[in-house]
Amino acid sequence: MSDTKVNDKSLDSIIGDMVSVVTNSKEEIFELGEETRNQEEALREEIDQIKKEVTQTIEENDRLEKKMKLARKRLSEVSKNFDQFTEQEVRKVYNSTHEIQTQLIVTRQKEVQLIKRRDEVEARLKSLGKSIERAENIMSKINVILSYLQEDFRDVNKTLTAAKEKHEFGLQIIDAQEEERRKLSREIHDGPAQMLANVLIRSDIVGKTFRERGVDEALGEVKEVKEMVRSALYEVRRIIYDLRPMALDDLGLIPTLRKYLGTTEDYHDTRIEFLPKGKEKRYTHKFEAAVFRLVQESVQNAVKHSDASLIRVIYEETSTHLNVHIIDNGKGFDTSEKKAGSFGLVGMRERIEMLEGEIQIESNADQGTKVKISLPSVY
Repeated sequence: MSDTKVNDKSLDSIIGDMVSVVTNSKEEIFELGEETRNQEEALREEIDQIKKEVTQTIEENDRLEKKMKLARKRLSEVSKNFDQFTEQEVRKVYNSTHEIQTQLIVTRQKEVQLIKRRDEVEARLKSLGKSIERAENIMSKINVILSYLQEDFRDVNKTLTAAKEKHEFGLQIIDAQEEERRKLSREIHDGPAQMLANVLIRSDIVGKTFRERGVDEALGEVKEVKEMVRSALYEVRRIIYDLRPMALDDLGLIPTLRKYLGTTEDYHDTRIEFLPKGKEKRYTHKFEAAVFRLVQESVQNAVKHSDASLIRVIYEETSTHLNVHIIDNGKGFDTSEKKAGSFGLVGMRERIEMLEGEIQIESNADQGTKVKISLPSVY
């Protein structure tokens, strides 16, 4: 197992543990919050009951105070006219006054206790309210953390892999440039350079033939030299076209793509259909070159790897976007798999990212491949 895979799994495990810990903490805080809310509800019911009892006690105090005033008035009358009342009547007045006074003291104490309990419960409710508010704030922060861990960190491995691919892609570009220089050197050496060397040799033969065999045979040699020069010129033009199609600057994208696809179809046993839609536009040189390379890469991938008998290139220009679909009926592939040393798709994505566009690749075994490219046509 590679170090990258081990690190990826370790990172997944760490993030998973963090999510688990935060989730458990969230559940515990939720349970505490629910318990606090239940306590708050019970205290609210209790304070409602206390308020009712306070009201009833106050009313009872008022009633007893009125009775106490009447009793004291009656007691005062008895005291002033003591000799007019029997001992039993005097005792009854004193006992009644004392009983009312006792009840009044009891109800006043009860009122004080109820008010004290009410104040305690209200203070407790206020404290519970703050606790609930803190719990809700903590829950909100935990939700943010969970969202960060589960969403923002969810693709962290993909991000790291993408960064690694970009680094490898940069190195691959350097290798590709060197390989392209070697290939170009070989093509020029084996093609035009060799042909021109032969032209020099045959030109000497033309002079010798003219002197020894006459004009007619010399003209025959000149004709052959002319064919060799034509072949060398064709090879030079082919190499130049591969480096950058001249028609792209002169004619634009659609004619250049049509010529390229036609040439590719001639060299390979694959039918290629080109379907342009919309009004043709001209773009900047860089944009047109990028689109051409994207189509070229997609078509070459289909030709080399898909075993397709038909490739369809749909080119659509709208008021805001340039859309290109490259569709083949080949064997398809698993888009989740990445072949070692294969940076074609990475390079395409890099180009599209620089142009602020989008690319979708749809493929399944034996169902062909669809490459959908959409670029804002502002360049």
